[in-house]
Amino acid sequence: MDLKKLAHDIANVYMENSKVEAVLLGGSVARNWHDEFSDIELFVFWKIDPTDHDRKYVINRVNGEVIDFYDFEDDEWSETYITEGVNLEISNFLTTTIEKWIDDVVSRFETDLEKQCLVATIHDGRVFGGEIVIRQLKKKVVKYPQALSQAMINNYLDMGSRWSNREALLSREDWLMLYNVIVSTQTNIMGILFGLNRMYVHHPAFKWQKQSTEKMTLLPNNLVQRLQSVLVEHPKHSVRELENIVQETYELVQKEYPQMDLTPVKEKSTFVRPRNNSST
Repeated sequence: MDLKKLAHDIANVYMENSKVEAVLLGGSVARNWHDEFSDIELFVFWKIDPTDHDRKYVINRVNGEVIDFYDFEDDEWSETYITEGVNLEISNFLTTTIEKWIDDVVSRFETDLEKQCLVATIHDGRVFGGEIVIRQLKKKVVKYPQALSQAMINNYLDMGSRWSNREALLSREDWLMLYNVIVSTQTNIMGILFGLNRMYVHHPAFKWQKQSTEKMTLLPNNLVQRLQSVLVEHPKHSVRELENIVQETYELVQKEYPQMDLTPVKEKSTFVRPRNNSST
C-alpha cells in the first residue's frame, strides 16, 4: 500500500470543500519513518468551523469505517476511520488557531507539547493542498528560537524528587515504581535534548525515540544504544547507565549555555536517599 498516494487522494476530497484552506500530511509517513503498523495523519485547516456533515462527507466518499468521531475539544475536531485497510487520524483546526499556536511557541516560547507537536508538523509536514497557506506557515517555524531552546532545557532539567529514591527502589526490588522513575528520567533527558538541538518535539510521549536521536548532533555518545539498554538490561545496570547519561547531558547543556547555573540541579541529581542504619 502506497500510504502517501492514499493520503494525497483523500486530501483532494477534503480540498473540494470551499471551507478548507489546506491539508498537511504529518506523522511518520511525512517523515519517512513509517512501517507496517503506521497510520496516516492528516491535518485539515479550515477557514470556519466544520460541521459534522463536512467531516462525515469525506469519510463516506472514501468508504471509511468510523472508529472515533469527536466534537470540538481543545481547539480541535478529530476523527479516526479506516479505509482500504489503513487507519487515518484526522486533526481539524481553524487556520487562525494554527497561527496562534505557532506564535505561542516561536514568539512566546511556550513549551506546551501539544502546541509544539503541531508546530513540528508544520515544520516537517508534506503539503497536500493549500500550498500558499502552508508555505506562509512554514516560514514562521523555519527558525527554532534560542529562547525556546533555553525554555525547554529549563523545563526538563530537574529529574524530580523520586530520582533520589533509586537505590531504595533497587534494594526493595520495587520494580513498578523504579521503572516509572526510569521512564520519567528518560523523558526529561529527551526534553532537554530536543531543546538543546533546537528540534520541535513531534510527539508528546517522545515517540520514535531512535529516529529522533539519530537526527541530533548534541547528545551523549552512543545514546541510542544506551537508552535502549536502560529499558532492557537488569535494573541495576539501567540505573547506573542513566546516572551517567544525566550527567553527560548536563555537561552538554553547560557547554552550549555556559551562563546557565546548573549547580543546584546537578547536586540534586546526584543525591541518593540515605540508608536508615538504625536497628529494628
